[in-house]
Amino acid sequence: MSSSAPVPYYRKVPSQEGARFEHASGESDGSSHRGTVAIHTLGCKLNQADSDALARSFVAAGYRIAGSEAAADVVVLNTCTVTATADSKARQLLRSSHRANPSAMIVATGCYAQRAAEELTRVDGVALVIGNTQKEELVARVDEALGVAKRWPPDGGLEPARPGGPETAVAPSGALRRRAMVKIQEGCNQVCAYCIVPKVRGRERSIPPDDLVQQIQERVSLGCQEVVLTGTQLGSYGFDLPGASLLTLLRRVLAETTVPRLRVSSLQPQEIEPGLLELWQDNRLCPHFHMALQSGSGRVLAAMRRRYTVAKFADTVELIRRTVPDAGITADLIVGFPGEGDAEFQESREFVRAMEFSDMHIFPFSPRPGTSANYLGDDVPPGMKKQRTAEMIGLAKEGFRGFRQQQLGKIRPVLWETERLVEGTPAWSGLTDSYIRVYTSSPEALYNQIIPARLLQLNGDWVSAETSSRAQIDPSR
Repeated sequence: MSSSAPVPYYRKVPSQEGARFEHASGESDGSSHRGTVAIHTLGCKLNQADSDALARSFVAAGYRIAGSEAAADVVVLNTCTVTATADSKARQLLRSSHRANPSAMIVATGCYAQRAAEELTRVDGVALVIGNTQKEELVARVDEALGVAKRWPPDGGLEPARPGGPETAVAPSGALRRRAMVKIQEGCNQVCAYCIVPKVRGRERSIPPDDLVQQIQERVSLGCQEVVLTGTQLGSYGFDLPGASLLTLLRRVLAETTVPRLRVSSLQPQEIEPGLLELWQDNRLCPHFHMALQSGSGRVLAAMRRRYTVAKFADTVELIRRTVPDAGITADLIVGFPGEGDAEFQESREFVRAMEFSDMHIFPFSPRPGTSANYLGDDVPPGMKKQRTAEMIGLAKEGFRGFRQQQLGKIRPVLWETERLVEGTPAWSGLTDSYIRVYTSSPEALYNQIIPARLLQLNGDWVSAETSSRAQIDPSR
């Protein structure tokens, strides 16, 4: 399709089998591709990995990934359901997508779709709801609803994607070339009191290491500079595969692929041991560790049914900082869990202050149907929960600024991603290996390159930096 050609669209028409979509012209068999798809993602990096996989499946089936939902025949929202706020945001985005493009097929998938499919079928404009357990069928279900499956492929095969055009067959977000999310396992066998994830992701299961090594090398061959290993419980990877573990997987990836940069998305403190951290002597492993603290109160942690203590968490933070200098350590925290009184909150607040995290995600407790905490009673008043959340966000900002101030003057490798305006001036934006967002002015295009940069000044949430061909990374890292 040329850039001047009209974008095909589909409209809902009645049939004996229910609502279906048909090509507006009724002549889809003459097109050089089935249609265009926009994919939006809410939630965690695991959802991002799933969205990347969906994009690849659509492209393999003959679709193109649209640069915007206005140009899309199909709009897919990969939902999150970890909080009531995530549910609300999903419904809002589905409605807004329908308003922006009434002729597009709107598809809801992901964790919310798995937990409460019927709720999403009632959202105005939603044509298909497909849960996590059916994601592999999503493209076929879209084909069926569009009525194009039997008229594909046209003679002559696929028209190649046009690099740099408004449609691309690369990724839903445009980020896949520089950074790829690779799912190594899914599901959770733990039953934390507040968490809906085991209900919507199922039991733990690992992807074979041979498949993962191949996937990662394929991403590298496409120009990917960083691979992020994602999953629900990365630390338990391989328990269901003979001879496999996270440790052995990381060794294989480092030894058998040429990935320039490898990031582990999250771990629990009891999973981080000295033998694992020894691998971070390889500079390709990013010195960034994300751990879900959830509470700094021992009593609340026990009520949550977490598998570590406050003391273990603190010991792990100390071990990381001793073994991997300048590592960024980030955390998740829940405020207002049932039974969190003033004493427990103060204990949690002081623990957060002592840990000096480089960044945090703060969530007010949100009861989730299907979890045991839903039956405990949300006994922290909304006003108090809001106040406590604000206090924790204040502490998180202190740690955020403090870590970045400590890094000023140091040279870190930066993966440069996009060019944007910063205070009215064109600048390149990128991420250090330790997960600091930086920007720099450069007369040269830096896109998708890992180039050392000296960190200069903290400006709000960003750090200004200067690149130098003479800059060298500290050999101790």
